[in-house]
Amino acid sequence: MKKSLYSSLRRKIISLTLAVSLAPLILLGATIYYQFEKMYKEKIEEQIKYRSQAQSEAVDRFLRTRMAILGLMADTHSFWQMTDENNLSQLFHMMNLRQGNFVDLGVIDNVGQHRAYVGPYDIKKFNYFHEPWFDEVMSKGIYISNVYTGYRKLPHFIIAVRRQENQQTWILRATIDPEVFGEIVGSAQVGKTGDAYIVNSEGIFQTLPRFDGEILSKSIIQPSLFGSGTTVITAESKNGKHSLYAGSWLKNNKWLLVISQEVSDEMENLFATQYMEIFIILSGVLAIILTTVLTTRMAINRLISNEARMNELNAQLMQSDKLAALGKMAAGVAHEINNPLAVILQKTGWMEDLLLEEEFQGSNNFEEFKVSIRKIEEHVERARKVVHNMLGYARKMEPHLEDVDINDTINQTISLLENYARNNNIDIQTDLSSRLPIIASDQAQLQQVFLNLISNAIDAIGKEGLIEINSQISGAVVTVSIKDDGPGIPEDKQKRIFDPFFTTKEAGKGTGLGLWVSYSIIEKLGGKIGLKSEVGKGAIFTVEIPVTTPEKK
Repeated sequence: MKKSLYSSLRRKIISLTLAVSLAPLILLGATIYYQFEKMYKEKIEEQIKYRSQAQSEAVDRFLRTRMAILGLMADTHSFWQMTDENNLSQLFHMMNLRQGNFVDLGVIDNVGQHRAYVGPYDIKKFNYFHEPWFDEVMSKGIYISNVYTGYRKLPHFIIAVRRQENQQTWILRATIDPEVFGEIVGSAQVGKTGDAYIVNSEGIFQTLPRFDGEILSKSIIQPSLFGSGTTVITAESKNGKHSLYAGSWLKNNKWLLVISQEVSDEMENLFATQYMEIFIILSGVLAIILTTVLTTRMAINRLISNEARMNELNAQLMQSDKLAALGKMAAGVAHEINNPLAVILQKTGWMEDLLLEEEFQGSNNFEEFKVSIRKIEEHVERARKVVHNMLGYARKMEPHLEDVDINDTINQTISLLENYARNNNIDIQTDLSSRLPIIASDQAQLQQVFLNLISNAIDAIGKEGLIEINSQISGAVVTVSIKDDGPGIPEDKQKRIFDPFFTTKEAGKGTGLGLWVSYSIIEKLGGKIGLKSEVGKGAIFTVEIPVTTPEKK
């Protein structure tokens, strides 16, 4: 019952302590985890947004610069100067010296016909009057095309400006080097998974992406998801991983510069920090759990130990109360019992005298009468001994200190029991230390203790056995051990062996007062008496007697 109560108490203490200890730790860890993750994601989004915005400005600046160079050439030269291919070639060379990155340069009249061309392609023969870009540049004055293949059969894009000269309208058109332009866009690619490219309003690649795509192929980007300015979204890439996409519109919202990065690539440092935080929190949780369990177990064990000690003290107190009550009872009862016993003995004596008369000696039951009277006297004597022992304890007879030789007392006791032991074929052997001093003690009471212990050993053996008696001195204590090779005492009975009226002998063969009286005598003398026994291996009673020098008695 108490074991289950302690187990329940242990569980409640551990649960309550862990709840109080772990809840703030876990809550704090989760809050830090969430706030740090949120802050880190915002930082990453700001970084990729900044890169997209900065790169879009660089691309826009590149296009405006090329458009400005082209417009300057158209504004500072006449149609007739520009149609002179030698002059046009010189201008083309000068434009590229200024890092124009132009592939070719052409002059187109108002009917879409090339009037002059400088470049690596044979396209002077083509007419552009019906091309969509021709109408747009004629109506708007400037034009930047999407990437297309056109007559060149290669992806490229052009820029063009219109010039009105008197009654003459003409167009100066140039092709931008797609590799140089692609390198400018691609310079924003960062990390293992970073990519940068341009798509048009329909999601068609205008520059070569780093992963999964070709120029003029369809991308997975939905330009409609990107608002004005620079927008950051999270979407799933072709490989199924979540990626961040930052988009900035160019060319009057006709081109979208996209910078992408896999979330896992950007979040590597966050993940490492999160793993470290989780490890620290788990370590703290484990330490708290272990500490709580160990301290709770120690506290409960201490509580159990204290309760066991308290129970032992209560048991001793109850025993003391019981013995005190027994002593008071014995003091009153002993006198009342002694008188009837004296009368019984007197009457048995009178009956014995009657048996000597002639009329009884001739009776057929004469021997039976004698045996009965003898048994009555025997049991009366036994009762008198019990009463005497009880009365002796009740009177609390104090020890009478005198000079005592322990070894001599043991030998005297053995001499009293020698015939009894020999009749039962029991050998008594001694190993008595010659170093034992003469001590101040009560020889009569010590002899009673040794008599009780040795006679108990003889009774325990029964027939044919060995009793070993040993004496030695250790410090200020003389130790006497009495060992027998009898059947031993069961463990469940050893705790009660010194209780009054408790005996391991058969009914009618023991009063249960011998060891109780012996324990009381040794306790009064300031010593201890103990027992070690195993069933089938006999028993050892050990008597510890304090050494008191005679002059201090």
